[in-house]
Amino acid sequence: MNQYTLSLLAVFGGVFLAIQGGLNSNLGSLLKNPLLASLIAFFCSTIFALLFVIISYKNTVTITEIRQIPIYLWLTGGLFSVLGISIYYYTIPKLGISTMISLGLFGQVTFSIIAGHYGWLGLPTEIITIKRMTGIIAMLTGILLINIK
Repeated sequence: MNQYTLSLLAVFGGVFLAIQGGLNSNLGSLLKNPLLASLIAFFCSTIFALLFVIISYKNTVTITEIRQIPIYLWLTGGLFSVLGISIYYYTIPKLGISTMISLGLFGQVTFSIIAGHYGWLGLPTEIITIKRMTGIIAMLTGILLINIK
């Protein structure tokens, strides 16, 4: 895929996350428990992911390859997913979806710039530049404009 298509796909991914955040925060409010809403969302996600894997899976993974994967990789992604998503479900009804998503996105971008600079999480290094810092400042300005009443 080319850069334009990948960028458009990323935008749609963000739209889908905002939609699911709004829908599942409503579910959490109605259930009076954002963790229960997370459990239901992840259960349904598991079913959909399984169906997508069955439909699209082409390569097989060997037992040797599976055994080489560190234990923390099996667990920590799920832990951070449930923490992050549950926080979204808890705060969206209290803050509003635009406030929560804008603040959440700010947290994601800020962390990703720092993590990329140091190569954390085993990902490629992306040096912090003036352009990136300007982007963070512009984003923070936008968040303030979105959220100041």
